[in-house]
Amino acid sequence: MIIALDGSSVDGSAYTGVVNLARHSPVWLDDAVSAWSTYGLALFAVLMAVGWWHARRVGATASVTALAVPFVVVVAFGVDAVLKLLVREDRPCQSLRVTTLEACPAPGDWSFPSNHAAIAAAAAVALLFVSRRLGALAVVAACAMAVSRVWVGAHYPHDVLAGVVVGALVSQLVMSALRGRAEAAALRLAATRLRPLLVVS
Repeated sequence: MIIALDGSSVDGSAYTGVVNLARHSPVWLDDAVSAWSTYGLALFAVLMAVGWWHARRVGATASVTALAVPFVVVVAFGVDAVLKLLVREDRPCQSLRVTTLEACPAPGDWSFPSNHAAIAAAAAVALLFVSRRLGALAVVAACAMAVSRVWVGAHYPHDVLAGVVVGALVSQLVMSALRGRAEAAALRLAATRLRPLLVVS
């Protein structure tokens, strides 16, 4: 079923307020937020790699958990993408007459939920299963990513909130389900050529 949500009726005024604030903010701030909005997801990939690297020193089970993180993020992204196709909410820059920092996507590039927010939240929650320290850093980064997507004009506030909920919920469910199977998977994989991925020789 296709919903065709009109996001402007949900929190259009809040969105307009944020976008107008961005327009009157210092150029350096807008540039920094825009750069983070565009390239910030790379940080989560780095955190995943760091988490795996340290997990190898802990043991095979910890490594399997760390290696599962990117796959869990892909699952969360898939769920988010399906929701986009079902809801089909136009981007706010298409529905409202505002000037945004980020170029307005073409029609058909749906807004709800936010992919960036879902990916960031999924990575953050999954990383909490690997390392509390890395996970905490990722949580802060995920919040910054969600805010930045509204700041540059790409999403309504409810888009990023929904993206965070979707990403965090999917990640929590999948990582919790994998936790009980990580040890068995580690034992099997440690007996194969993949052993160097799991432990430090």
